[in-house]
Amino acid sequence: MPSAGRASRRLVQLSALFTMFALYVAQLVSALVPYVPVFVAASAAGLALDTYLQYKQPGLLSLLGKIRFDVTVRQLLRDMLIFVGLLRISGINPLDEQAPLLVMVLAMYLLHFACQAAAVLVRRSRTLPIVTRNIDASALNLCASPPRLLARRAAHRLLTFAIPSTIGLVITAATTNAVWGVIGIGVSIALFLFGTVFLGTWLLPKKRPVSDAKVMEWLDKWLADYRPTVGMYFSGGTTSAYQANMWLSTLAAVDGKPLIVLRERFMVNKIDATDVPIICFPKVATMFSLENSTLKMLLHPANAAKTSQVLRIPTIKHAFTNHGESDKLSSCNPYAKAYDEVWVAGPAARDRYQLADVGVDDRDVVEVGRPQLAPIKLADGPATGEYTTVLYAPTWEGWDGNPGNTSVILAGENIVRHLLADPKVRLIYKPHPMTGSQVPAAGEANKRIMAMIEEANTRRSGARPGPEAAVELERRAEALNELTSTKFRKGTDEQERMMLQGRPDGDRAAAVAEATEAWEEAYWASFPEWEHLIITQARPAIFTCFNAADVLISDVSSVVSDWLSSEKPYAVANTSGLTEDEFRTGFPTVRAATVLAPEATEVPELLAVVRGEAEDAHAEARAALKEHLLGPSDPPSIDRFNVAVRALCAKADERRARMAARGEDEVPPTREDSVEEAAAEAEAAEAATESEPEDTVTA
Repeated sequence: MPSAGRASRRLVQLSALFTMFALYVAQLVSALVPYVPVFVAASAAGLALDTYLQYKQPGLLSLLGKIRFDVTVRQLLRDMLIFVGLLRISGINPLDEQAPLLVMVLAMYLLHFACQAAAVLVRRSRTLPIVTRNIDASALNLCASPPRLLARRAAHRLLTFAIPSTIGLVITAATTNAVWGVIGIGVSIALFLFGTVFLGTWLLPKKRPVSDAKVMEWLDKWLADYRPTVGMYFSGGTTSAYQANMWLSTLAAVDGKPLIVLRERFMVNKIDATDVPIICFPKVATMFSLENSTLKMLLHPANAAKTSQVLRIPTIKHAFTNHGESDKLSSCNPYAKAYDEVWVAGPAARDRYQLADVGVDDRDVVEVGRPQLAPIKLADGPATGEYTTVLYAPTWEGWDGNPGNTSVILAGENIVRHLLADPKVRLIYKPHPMTGSQVPAAGEANKRIMAMIEEANTRRSGARPGPEAAVELERRAEALNELTSTKFRKGTDEQERMMLQGRPDGDRAAAVAEATEAWEEAYWASFPEWEHLIITQARPAIFTCFNAADVLISDVSSVVSDWLSSEKPYAVANTSGLTEDEFRTGFPTVRAATVLAPEATEVPELLAVVRGEAEDAHAEARAALKEHLLGPSDPPSIDRFNVAVRALCAKADERRARMAARGEDEVPPTREDSVEEAAAEAEAAEAATESEPEDTVTA
């Protein structure tokens, strides 16, 4: 949003808060004078504005909550001022008429607090020790959640249910007839009473889930029946789910019984469509159910604070796969030595670890390729179409904000300007989803780049696909969404989602792949070939953009390594301050690339190579670098991956056999024995990680 837009929004918000306080002042002054017309108007307008802001601008009102001027205080103040006005208005007897009204209002607030207490009890009773997906949990007596207004929106409930009370009291003030106040408050009391009783039905045995102990017994039985062997462990913040999602297709294709293990409740529904069973263990104590299971190994796509908690399970072997490989320091993090093995794509990553000298033993590094890259198509010669499609996919600024991390700040606008200056270029701009999250300048530059592209589109014209293309895209999107997402009503809690997201029917993975391919075809067909595109959504995925592009411009990131599987030309922006020779030497993925300086004057030369108008001096280097980075094409990566899976599972079996031979049980005799010590040691660390939003350690 432009600066002017933000300033305008802040002005509106400040005006709303000023108006709210002005109405309180007007209500007080008109109550003391008294002046009934202003008093009635201020009282009604105050409640109306508060209710509107609660539904439309809850974030704004949360600021008032931070200074303890929350919704309950505001409504109490509003009602108190009404009673001050009733005392001052002649014609209303304080003892015979106002006293009963005051008693009724107090009763209304008591019921409000009772309703809130019932809501808290219901929420706690419906919070299970684990959360699952793709698992039939009907044995847990799950049921639909109560209405959101009653169970989770205390502020909305108070303001909504208090409307009849306020209306009745202001009518009493206007007419001096206390009957209206009795009627209004009576309606509010009835609403709060009904809400309390209705919520209470969720505490009855019919709607109440089984106890936590029974839930864990059920999980142990499910694990014993399913007998998982290979799992993926993931913990992270709200923006990091993509790191796990990129491994879903590989996990579904591994030899064995796959399982996804999560640690944050919100993450369960951030994982993309998959048939693989998902279990979330919010607390470390419950996670030790895995120690009693047949699970042999876990894959780790990212390092996180909670990773150390699962590493202590001795019956499970751990392999670090990372969520992408690049020449960044994060791709050879010293934390990797905590895992049993480090799985990398090819020899380049092995060399990277040894050169970094971070304590990872070369014997623990296993080359498995990148199975996810199978959908990427190989180059078929120079670009011959009317338009040369350029994919500009810069990475984000990283945790340290180093200017060499992303080209967006120093070079992005120059790159885009040179591309837009070529009438035969079609630009696809796909920035990293976390761009601007650490360095505001990156976010601002990203907005300027998108504005440049949108403005350039206004200067182009030509034939556009007919309306049937948009209709087809919408139809394909609906079909894909139906397969990949579950529709929830507003206010659905995690227990109801567990009930609705039970065991998937049929081979959904194949259906999703087919629907995705159809949607992608419809997506590209819905745009004219001359139109520049800005892609900020998850779809179309980056690999789909690879197949649509003739050349890539990016930064030092895993995007470059993945692109090399296509063997098409690419360029890497150098905003590190290094010379070109130093840049190529320091970052092996750049060795077969055209290096762009911050001014991006090399763009025309790059386009000439892509179009076959100039010699492609890096063609052979790209093929060699591809194998160095990603390993050989034969055998296929998924085959090498499965070999590594079987080998690590065998090591887990050998370890268990050794323990049994030494006279030790393969697993602890009871859950309590295995949990108590672990929970005590992890309690402090877990509390620390839950006190603030967590994100992954690696970039």
